[in-house]
Amino acid sequence: MDHLLIVTTGGTIDKVYFDDKSDYQVGEPQIGRILEELGVAFRFHVIPILRKDSLHIDAADRELLRATIAAQGTRHVLVTHGTDTMVDTAKVLSTIPGKVIVLTGALNPARFRGSDAEFNVGTAVGAVQSLPDGVYIAMNGRVWDPAKVRKNVAANRFEAVD
Repeated sequence: MDHLLIVTTGGTIDKVYFDDKSDYQVGEPQIGRILEELGVAFRFHVIPILRKDSLHIDAADRELLRATIAAQGTRHVLVTHGTDTMVDTAKVLSTIPGKVIVLTGALNPARFRGSDAEFNVGTAVGAVQSLPDGVYIAMNGRVWDPAKVRKNVAANRFEAVD
């Protein structure tokens, strides 16, 4: 892999806490900072397409994401996405041929100590380099087929669908 395209949609990985509002807002994409701090040995380009909690991503947003990725010449694509509707988006992206697309995110904001963001991004980077064409989800230390995984909200993790 010489070049990695990264498309960001928001989600918890990019959330920041505002004390004065006592809530979270989706902030600037964090993945570029994460990769630079880790000193990765490949080139990457970040396209920040959305800045939304995934519960607010709709069909038009998914089509914009699909069209943006399909229009790029890059074969290896990493998408940061909120975890609640990541599987839905992955299914839409599965219509794009000739690319390895890996979606990842975080269950805790990247700016928080102990966040799973760096680990999930690392898993996704390894997956996007080694898997055949298709769409995958990299969460909780595993790489999943979107048709065979779901987010277990109560347990706050991804798990296999029977």
